[in-house]
Amino acid sequence: MIKNALAGILCLLLLGAATVALAQADAGKQVLALEYQWLKADQTNNADMAAALLADEYVTTGPDGALAGKADTIADARARRYASASYEEVKAHVFGGTVVVTGGYRGKGTDPEGRPFDEHLRWTDTWVRNAAGRWQCVASQYTAVK
Repeated sequence: MIKNALAGILCLLLLGAATVALAQADAGKQVLALEYQWLKADQTNNADMAAALLADEYVTTGPDGALAGKADTIADARARRYASASYEEVKAHVFGGTVVVTGGYRGKGTDPEGRPFDEHLRWTDTWVRNAAGRWQCVASQYTAVK
């Protein structure tokens, strides 16, 4: 009887671990899809597409160390014109209700002042599932690749 009970407990633990692993893999896939939606927003010069992905409390640290909130980030995206934008080496790291995504970015176009830019950046985005169950990015950090 004890042997059967222990076997049952072990089965439940294994099932629970498998369920958690599947949920984490699904969370990573969901957030990666959102990252590529954000890239599509740049590629199509559609900042409104990116706005819904960012939490109201969103903050970014730029390559120069400057901080910006959601409103400034979206205003800058609206003023930029991308000729090209692409990702490289994108990976999701799931930590329960948080997903940290790392990757590289290359973009060309004109900045808000009309000057050309040609960027190569490494980035880290932190995503959390909000109270409504939606994933939103709460923080980004960008470093220029020399």
